[in-house]
Amino acid sequence: MQVILLEDVKSLGKKGEIVKVSDGYAKNFVIPKKLGVEATQKNLNELKNQQKRDSILAQQRLDEAKAYGEKISKETVQLTMKAGEGGRVFGSVSTKEIVTAAKAQFGFDIDKKKLQMPEPIKSFGTYEIPVKLHPQVTTVLKVSVKEQ
Repeated sequence: MQVILLEDVKSLGKKGEIVKVSDGYAKNFVIPKKLGVEATQKNLNELKNQQKRDSILAQQRLDEAKAYGEKISKETVQLTMKAGEGGRVFGSVSTKEIVTAAKAQFGFDIDKKKLQMPEPIKSFGTYEIPVKLHPQVTTVLKVSVKEQ
């Protein structure tokens, strides 16, 4: 029996795949647990339409991420910090502070986990921090840290 998987099933396949399984396995495990449906013509057409919708939605998300990335890369976030010893920042600038400042200054709604900062900023200057908005879109956020 051929079955269209509705979810990823370990050792069987990924969501949306059409797999051939034994009749007993399909009727006693896959279909009752709603892991898949029988591959009838109606269900195959629904799968095809769902895949079209998913690809259109994925393209829209990619386009939105690209536009948002261009908007982010044009701006520079300004941060003022207290000076410590030797002209260094008193403490450090973390992703949370950068995201908060970006939201306050430009209204950017960026998740702090999307900032790819290997370590906190500990000195004054201008930094370019990569921001991964989408698996295919990475942009640069400029951060200027000045003395208060």
